[in-house]
Amino acid sequence: MAAVGQHAAAAASRWRVWLLAARPRTLPVAVAPVLVGTSLAAADGAARWAPAAAALLGALLLQIGANLANDLFDHEKGADGPDRVGPPRALQQGLVGTAQMRRAIAVVFGAAIGVGAYLVAVGGWPIAVVGLLSVAAALAYTGGPFPFGYKGLGDVAVFAFFGLVAVGGTYYLQVGALTAAAVGAALPVGALATAILVVNNLRDIDTDARVGKRTLAVRIGPRATRIQYNGLLVCAYSLLPIFWLAGGTSPWVLLPLATLPLALRLAATVTRATGGPALNAALAGTAQLCLAFSLLFALGWLL
Repeated sequence: MAAVGQHAAAAASRWRVWLLAARPRTLPVAVAPVLVGTSLAAADGAARWAPAAAALLGALLLQIGANLANDLFDHEKGADGPDRVGPPRALQQGLVGTAQMRRAIAVVFGAAIGVGAYLVAVGGWPIAVVGLLSVAAALAYTGGPFPFGYKGLGDVAVFAFFGLVAVGGTYYLQVGALTAAAVGAALPVGALATAILVVNNLRDIDTDARVGKRTLAVRIGPRATRIQYNGLLVCAYSLLPIFWLAGGTSPWVLLPLATLPLALRLAATVTRATGGPALNAALAGTAQLCLAFSLLFALGWLL
């Protein structure tokens, strides 16, 4: 019985390690655009729930795969040193080895490609292009010969892939076309997804600069990065009345304004915070804001 108990404890410990490596607090950023894209398709009477569910699974797998890849590549480049102020990383803590991490990355991206094969069968070659670009971006963020996250291009990539590509791709998958409304609805989602990265990079400015990781935050400095964060929040919320007044939609699209108090608290925290713990909390809070905003935005389009 003791041996069985030890085996169960070891298995539970391994699951906790991989849960840590997957970074569950970042996963709302994968869920949000799929919800919004599907709600627009449903509002147009064209929702297809099996492809929508597969798109959600694929987005989650891509996000987890990107997190594992970032863990590996940042570790190899020395970006996750002992002075790291963010949440612990699995490789940094010695909880897994590099060979284990490489196998895990292969398994997760293999599963994502499997889901993608079904999505391509539903949506055709445009979905194949989107899927291949998404996998390439997830790996190239911190890996490969041109890790664009190290070159100050991460913000643009997040806005594009978690906004325009994810919302537009989800909508196209179900409707078979892309509309101005789908593109417009992608903008606030992309802005809030980018705000999550901005908090992360603000927190890591000093450690990133020491290892040559030239994120946009490193390039423009902490003051401008705080302004960038607040600007992204302003962008997301200022688009709502435009959708209502100029887009021919109902006032229900204003539902995300209910999350404005949370956004204001986060803006105040990011503006004032100087230490890692406060910015770690702001990072988690911004992910929650992105999901809550997107849920209400999706509901508004349905109503």
